[in-house]
Amino acid sequence: MFKSMKPVAIVASLVMIGSIAACGPADSKKADPDVARSYDVSHVQKDDAVAALVPAEVAKTGELTVGVNVSYAPAEFFAADGKTPVGYEIDFSKALAKVMGLKAKIMHAQFDSIIPAIGSKYNVGISGFTVNAERMKSVDFITYANAGLSFEVRKGNPTNVDPKNLCGKKVTLETGTVGEPIMEEAKKQCAAKGDKPLEIMSFKEQTDATTALISGRADVMYADTPVAGYASIKNPGKLEILENSKDSEPMGAAVKKGDTAMLKAVKAGIDKLMKSGVYKDILKKWGVEDVAIEKSVVNPKL
Repeated sequence: MFKSMKPVAIVASLVMIGSIAACGPADSKKADPDVARSYDVSHVQKDDAVAALVPAEVAKTGELTVGVNVSYAPAEFFAADGKTPVGYEIDFSKALAKVMGLKAKIMHAQFDSIIPAIGSKYNVGISGFTVNAERMKSVDFITYANAGLSFEVRKGNPTNVDPKNLCGKKVTLETGTVGEPIMEEAKKQCAAKGDKPLEIMSFKEQTDATTALISGRADVMYADTPVAGYASIKNPGKLEILENSKDSEPMGAAVKKGDTAMLKAVKAGIDKLMKSGVYKDILKKWGVEDVAIEKSVVNPKL
């Protein structure tokens, strides 16, 4: 995901940023396999001990506002109707809200705009955020997954991309992901060697980054491993993973820095989902069990 660094999909960009409807047409499950794949959170029950930790000003609204960039399949993306958010982090957010005695309000925004608005516009950000030192200056994290990054190319690698030497290639990625500074450093190294320049094509939406690769405008895409894998599934015969990173990094739910009450409530909610088995059931629904962790951690040491 990673957005890494979300850490880094399969839908068109939206002009409007705001609250997204939680439900599609009555027959959407029959028509859209991604909606049908969604985890049914209706049986997830409020946990009184967790709910008691929710700050009063949040509890009285009855909602958990979640900042999400809904363009990052399979974590979060719009279903075929173009308005129903689906994905494992969407299901996770809804289940977390239920445990806290709230209803999730999924709010779509550009990825790099979410963290600055946590604590004002959003109670929490759950959008494939890779935990890193820079982000922890602004928010506190509660981990819920581990993920790596992948290089993805068009089927057959027609432009002969070598992940160990990207000089002269066009790399597509999502703006604000941790993959971006990694590629910026690679770009500097190409210049220092006097080699052909590495061109970074940065997009506000992951969907646009994927489209640029498929259309041939870019040679390679750098994205979270679950995202890259799902892009291959959704575009059969068009894409392939060239190389996965050997290391994975923690991904976390972000809350306002220093908001101890919300931090404790979200941590308790995540722990409850893990203990109950709902957490792993959601990941299994979307085929991303490999990102699962056994225990959530607040602001892990990096």
